[in-house]
Order: sequence, then C-alpha cells, then structure tokens
Amino acid sequence: MNKNIAYSFLDLAVIGAEKSTKETLNNVLVTAQHAEQLNYTRFWVAEHHNMPHIASSATSVLIGYIAGGTEKIRVGSGGIMLPNHPPLVIAEQFGTLESLYPNRIDLGLGRAPGTDQLTAMALRRNDTMSANFFPQQIQELKTFFSASNAEAKVRAFPGEGLDIPFWILGSSTDSAYLAAELGLPYAFASHFAPDQIQMAGKIYRNNFKPSAQLDKPYFMPCVNAILADSAHEAEKLATSFYRMFLGIIRNDRKPLQPPIESMQGIWNVQEEAAVYNMTACSFIGTKEEMLPELNRFCEVLEVDELMITTPIYDYDKRKYSMQLFAEVMQNLEQS
Repeated sequence: MNKNIAYSFLDLAVIGAEKSTKETLNNVLVTAQHAEQLNYTRFWVAEHHNMPHIASSATSVLIGYIAGGTEKIRVGSGGIMLPNHPPLVIAEQFGTLESLYPNRIDLGLGRAPGTDQLTAMALRRNDTMSANFFPQQIQELKTFFSASNAEAKVRAFPGEGLDIPFWILGSSTDSAYLAAELGLPYAFASHFAPDQIQMAGKIYRNNFKPSAQLDKPYFMPCVNAILADSAHEAEKLATSFYRMFLGIIRNDRKPLQPPIESMQGIWNVQEEAAVYNMTACSFIGTKEEMLPELNRFCEVLEVDELMITTPIYDYDKRKYSMQLFAEVMQNLEQS
C-alpha cells in the first residue's frame, strides 16, 4: 500500500527589503490561509529574539492571529524556546489558544534560546542555567496541563485538563534521545542544520518509548523548498535565500533581498561551500525535478511528515512554490 506523507509549513516571518513589519505579519496570515487551501496539515512559526528582520518574537500572539484567520489547519510553534519562559506562563498562553481554537494547536518545544547569549540572559534573567533543566521543564509544563493537577496549589487557567500535543524540536542527536525517551513526535531543523539528520532519525526510532500521546515514532524533518516552472527561475528565486544565509556567515544580516540573476561575484569559494553545507536539505527546481528527490529523501529517512520553509521574496511566487510543492507531495509513492 502507498503511504501518504503529510506536508506542513514553517513561516519564519522574515521581513523583506522595502517591506514593513505589518505587511510581513499580514502576509504570514495570507500564507497560512493559502496553506490551508492547499491541504497543508499544520502551519508553525518560530520564536526568535533580537533579530530586526524576523517578526515572530511574540510567538504565542502570532499563533493566535493565524488561528483566528484560518478554519481547520493546525497552528503551532516551531518552536517555543521553553528555557526562556516559566512553564506556567506557556501553559496559560497555550491553554488560552487551545480554548479559543480547540484541537488545532501544536506546542513544539526547543531548548535553544533562539537568539544570542546576551539576549538569552535578558530573557532568562537570573535563571541562566535553565537550558540544563529542559526535560524537567517539559515535565512541569505537562503537569500544568494535566487534570490530575487539580489538587495542586499552583494551577494553569486556562490550560488544566486540555490535550495539547507536545513536539520536541531539535538540530542534534541530543534532542533525538530526549524525544524518544519522552515518547513525543520529533521535528528536526534540517533546513539550517542538516549534518546530523540521518543519525538523529535513527536514534529517535531505535530508542522510542511509547507514551500516552504517541504509540510509535513520528518524525518530521523541516527542509527548504523553492519550486518554479523552470529550473532557472527556481535558482533565481533561491538567490534571496542564499544571500540570507551568506549574511549569517558574515554576521551581516539584512532584510530578505530581492532575487538576482546569479550569485557569481557575491560570495567567494569558501562562503559558497559554507552556505551549501548549511542548506544541504534544500529542494530547488521544478516540480518534475523535485518529485524523485523528495521521494528518495522521505524514503531514506523514513519520514512521517515533511515540513518546509520557503524564503522567497515575492509573496505571489512564494505562494505558487507552495502550490507546486503540495502537488509533488500528493504524488509521492512511499511504501
């Protein structure tokens, strides 16, 4: 029997050159509505701080905005960086979201700060070692959602008694072990950290322990996907994406730039190699070219669901790329 692989979308809310924060956030909602029409399973946003060209720092607020403007697509965090927050606050925020939009909210949890160390200190105040207690924080959060917490002196309202799916997010093998131990679905950030994806996937599957939430492993890598009607057009659109990563390497971050004809003369040989290494899990080309590549990727890694991010400068071309990707996923042949 053929296996249908669900597909989902991660919007990094990247602000483009000549585009305002308001326009960017409004377009996040338009993108979510488009994803819903194309039968994407879920739409996530991520927590980042002190980044002038990323507009998703108030992640819970943005999730509410997206969920309020859509009808059926699951909306969630990819992820909430739990060591930045008291678990009680996250329980209350996501309890509120789940109460407003029942059975549509995902709570993806990450250990990293989503920012630089100085900003992490500003977020975490005196609790600078909080990341070392990530598993305990997850358990504390789980307790606040549990109906059995009704006799406790500290309770989460809204939140208590609500069934919100937890996900573990990661970019290394450490997170794979944790997701397996807790029996939770596992999302891997291969869109910017591809090196350990194959090992992480194997560790997760081999060590998975069933839980009340999940009886068998569920693995969802995130990749970059830029599709167009021609390979030349896709590569041109991808120059915005390449320049974004080049800015990370050079520590010279700028708004997402309009595409250019070629990267020749923009980067040197070492920078080109570094960008390609960071973006190794990227699918750039036509629908016909991407079908066998995505089919092999999902088969080799035993993918249960595939999430994409599509950093294209032009909104309409990004939406068209999402459409082409959906068509590819609907034609995969997994056994």
